[in-house]
Amino acid sequence: MVVGLIIACEVAFWVLLAAGLAFRYVFRMPRAGLALLLCEPLLEVVLFAVTAIDLRYGAEPDWRHGLAAVYIGFTVGLGHSTIKWADARVAHRFAGGPPPVRPPKYGTARAVHEWKVAGRWILAALVAMALLQAAVGYVGDDGDIGSLRAWQQRMLFVIGINVVIAGSYTLFPKRRPKDGPKDGPEQEPAKMR
Repeated sequence: MVVGLIIACEVAFWVLLAAGLAFRYVFRMPRAGLALLLCEPLLEVVLFAVTAIDLRYGAEPDWRHGLAAVYIGFTVGLGHSTIKWADARVAHRFAGGPPPVRPPKYGTARAVHEWKVAGRWILAALVAMALLQAAVGYVGDDGDIGSLRAWQQRMLFVIGINVVIAGSYTLFPKRRPKDGPKDGPEQEPAKMR
């Protein structure tokens, strides 16, 4: 039941995102679009409640409950940036908005960007670890918590990988080619008068 709900929440996330952006930009109903986008967190609340109820009524904690905690954590850490990413592209495509800003390619600006990305992933992993720890406490000493602890170790691995990636951009920044394009927004060619 929990895995089916996780899949349903993921599908509903993308459906709500598409519907929210469609109402916002295609149908020119920004309030309705915003209302749909604000429904996104309700999916995680439902998943959290169902998982807690499942554990409360005697379900043995296993990988499915760990996956639910990880899904919620990743939605908290990465959901907002995913919505912003999609919003910028749909606004550009359908509402005449500015082109989406591309991440910097070189130097310190790229390192800062990578640390921001890593920060979102680390937040996701920390939220998942906290939920997993809450599930361990909720189950108590009576249940087998090995699978929940295994998910916590996986989240530590996620944190480590993101620190290594961001750190590599700090320690070994990619240099701009001497005769290549400059980093920053692309300039439009001057119009003829």
